[in-house]
Amino acid sequence: MGVARVREQLPDYAKDIRLNLGSVTSQSQLNTQQLWGTVLAAAIASRGATVRAELEAEALEHLTPEAATAARTAAALMAMNNVYYRTLHLLEDKEYSRLRAGLRMNAIANPGVDKIDFELWSLAVSAVNGCGMCLTAHEHELRERGVSREVIQDAIRVASVIHAAAVTIEAHEQVPATA
Repeated sequence: MGVARVREQLPDYAKDIRLNLGSVTSQSQLNTQQLWGTVLAAAIASRGATVRAELEAEALEHLTPEAATAARTAAALMAMNNVYYRTLHLLEDKEYSRLRAGLRMNAIANPGVDKIDFELWSLAVSAVNGCGMCLTAHEHELRERGVSREVIQDAIRVASVIHAAAVTIEAHEQVPATA
């Protein structure tokens, strides 16, 4: 179940991903809630059904219901914010950035868990979704709260490995048997 099952499903050509998945989930500077909330949020953001199902089941063994809800909330809000803010960044007309977003995101101010944990999860999802503006904002907030670069890097590493596992498994499941 969980990480072990995902590792088993990774094909031999993704051995590095298999090994990295084991190490990022067992040798982290993130505390248990931070780690498994990052795993859950990144698995949701990865959009890989197999990886999400497997890793969510294991994450729920380590998270309180409130933390699981907050990780899901981070994934949901960043799905919206990452598209919006990445688009503003990419548009040539910078006047759009001066307009009020008009998007409801109250959960960011009161996520129901430690703000640092929620920021780490939002950072991880923003890494998966590739939003530079959101990455900068969440990294800045974490650094202002005294979080070390090594802890921030761990959250990014977790997100990158989970995303790679999801992409690999989904692609491998779609390969014709004769390939």
